Amino acid sequence: MISRIDLRGDAFPADGVDRALLPRAELDVEAALETVRPICEDVKHRGTAALIDYAEKFDGVTIDRVRVPAEALTRSLEELDPKVRAALEESVRRARLVHGEQRRTDHTTQVVPGGTVTERWVPVERVGLYVPGGRSVYPSSVVMNVVPAQEAEVGSMAVASPPQKEFGGLPHPTILAACALLGVDEVYAAGGAQAVAMFAYGTEECRPVSMVTGPGNIWVAAAKRLLKGRIGIDAEAGPTEIAVLADATADPVHVAADLISQAEHDPLAAAVLVTDSVDLAESVEKELERQIGATKHVEDRIAPALSGRQSGIVLVDGIEQGLQVVDAYAAEHLEIQTANAAAVAARVRNAGAVFVGAYAPVSLGDYAAGSNHVLPTGGCACHSSGLSVQSFLRGIHVVDYTREALAEIAPHVVTLADAEDLPAHGAAVRARFDWTVPGS
Repeated sequence: MISRIDLRGDAFPADGVDRALLPRAELDVEAALETVRPICEDVKHRGTAALIDYAEKFDGVTIDRVRVPAEALTRSLEELDPKVRAALEESVRRARLVHGEQRRTDHTTQVVPGGTVTERWVPVERVGLYVPGGRSVYPSSVVMNVVPAQEAEVGSMAVASPPQKEFGGLPHPTILAACALLGVDEVYAAGGAQAVAMFAYGTEECRPVSMVTGPGNIWVAAAKRLLKGRIGIDAEAGPTEIAVLADATADPVHVAADLISQAEHDPLAAAVLVTDSVDLAESVEKELERQIGATKHVEDRIAPALSGRQSGIVLVDGIEQGLQVVDAYAAEHLEIQTANAAAVAARVRNAGAVFVGAYAPVSLGDYAAGSNHVLPTGGCACHSSGLSVQSFLRGIHVVDYTREALAEIAPHVVTLADAEDLPAHGAAVRARFDWTVPGS
């Protein structure tokens, strides 16, 4: 069901682990760009009409408007299962605890007497928050998007989630209820690349945004890459990934359960075990067979995910090599199930989020650890971070110098301007001193 890659002995590359050696999906974001490009262009030119057509083509629903009526949001919250509401409220409470601590404060540095630089943190004015809704329903993603945006004090936010045939072309009512619970009243029944394009270009119903965040499928990630620059993005949060770095101390029941938990998201989901224990690898393989016999979504999600090129068991000679492998892989979710797990986790350089030990499964982070589950995928964790309050803040430097402070540094400014053959830069300083700079 799941393949093996043996990097033990001479098979381990002496000059570092190449990502190409590791499991990766056959369809990547780069390959999907040309598929989403015409969709985004169509939304740019036709607006709401294009979104309505794509709802019928991709979601199998006929709608006459994209924005969700206010009464649908209110009704969804009123009809929400009290247990689900209580779980969402606790998830929100924990997320606010963590994200509330992330808010940055302005800081002023006195460089010289009379010369200061202040770094101001200013929230993005308007954001579009994407919540998946194809094979599953993700009210947790509403929490993970909205809470950090609110804690950053973003002024205007809109949520998009795919229309559902079962619910008359509206997003799933649990998603609508989560929006209402958090006070978000601007919600759109739009999914996939077309929703990202709606946010980027705007339509008759939706004003354009400055930034788009949130997880999604390969098409959402591709649209975010395509439109980056016109909009800011958090990261390319595409099909989910889990990597588990484990040794002989790990419980194969736990490891198999955690691999399956992410495989059930999507047939393109990636599940990777990196271990120096052949016995553990064999036990996990047996557990995968046993456990999927007692769960849902096997044929359409779990089996293709575990048997796909994006999943596998990587054998190494020791945890040192294992760390090199997981850093090269740069997983969205990385579990450390080894002896001295905290010490091993502290050495990880590339991961969206790290889960330490036997009692911090990825599922905890998905819902209620307080951390954020909107994380970079596809190896982007080597340069990108998960969603946080900082994602919605921009640092602006405010430079404030007196005449005396400028006069002190002016000769150096003029010298550097001349060295770069930019005389007008130096002239802009000289002009403030009747074209004469002390010491120049």
